[in-house]
Amino acid sequence: MGTRGPRGAARGQPRRSAHHPSPAPRPQGDAEPRAPRGFARARRPWAGRAAPLRRCRRSARASGAPGPLAYHRPVADGRRIEVERAQNLWERNAGKMPALQRAVALNAAPAVYSDQIGGLEQAQDEVLTYACAMTAPEVYAHWGTYPPSGLLLIGPPGCGKKLLAEALATRAGTGFLQVRVPRLAIEVVHFGGKVGELLEVWSGTLSEMPPLTVFFEELEFSQAAELGAPRADLPVGPIMDFLQELVDRAIHADHCLAVASTAHPATLRPAFVAPGRFERVVEVNPSFPADVVKALEIHAAAAEKRAQRRLFEAVDWEHVVRQHREASIGDWIRLMHGALRRKARCEAAAEPVGLVATPDLLAEVDRFKRASVRLPRPAGGIYV
Repeated sequence: MGTRGPRGAARGQPRRSAHHPSPAPRPQGDAEPRAPRGFARARRPWAGRAAPLRRCRRSARASGAPGPLAYHRPVADGRRIEVERAQNLWERNAGKMPALQRAVALNAAPAVYSDQIGGLEQAQDEVLTYACAMTAPEVYAHWGTYPPSGLLLIGPPGCGKKLLAEALATRAGTGFLQVRVPRLAIEVVHFGGKVGELLEVWSGTLSEMPPLTVFFEELEFSQAAELGAPRADLPVGPIMDFLQELVDRAIHADHCLAVASTAHPATLRPAFVAPGRFERVVEVNPSFPADVVKALEIHAAAAEKRAQRRLFEAVDWEHVVRQHREASIGDWIRLMHGALRRKARCEAAAEPVGLVATPDLLAEVDRFKRASVRLPRPAGGIYV
């Protein structure tokens, strides 16, 4: 695979079209990044599908919405038509390649908003900045810069990386295409010599789809918990080469935002974070206990909304969370649901049952800690 320019053109030969004017001369020096996705380009025709972000951070915070992202929730008929079109196109094209169907999932209408994310303010701010590439690309040119070619979210398992990627898609007004990289690696091994055909279907699908946020979940597939222990039997080199080609084709699609995640940044192939790929690295590391408490409060409120009644007493969430520092946010959410399920069992058995209180959650923490000792815990790499 030859050296490519920012959006698929050979270096020194930029694309030229109505939407891709000739770029300004590039300053000399290896440290200067390449200008992806149309520096100083006219506004994209689909940019109006999401709320404008003329001044991204300031307008978001001035809106009064919780957190750094100020989401709007459009319900226009045009958007519904686009969602149906995306679903139909994906089902038709993915059906040609069972490997894609099993490893890739489309959410044509993601709906993850700022008030559904507990904390992670700095990571959310990065998401907001990247969303401008789709909602208001001209603001980058106004400041003499251009959006990154892609984001890499690094953080321990269960810290909210996928949630942030879905929030990006929601804010940008795009569909959300989730590529489960460890599963795709297994499918590629089984698929054998038809990898070239799979790449062609991938490229054709991306070219036909409406605007997308493509999320490559766990790029360092060889260390992923889904595969169990590191797999020496997998041809890691060829799979990585295939994965880089898959990533490049997504990044070079003008109507796609590219995001990836890993819990193992220390062993990730450096080529993935080279300029022109996932060049912007964002740490997703929840603060303890504040972000964990915020996430639990959000999920407790969501449970009460589903039940249409009060479920919790005045819980001392911080006291509960401080009992187990090693648990991820995902672990805490499952622990909370464990307490709710225990209440449901008591009700089914016609036993006396009250609202979930602090002692109920502390009992779940003890149970979780005892069970965790018996199970291997995946390492999460190094975070600085």
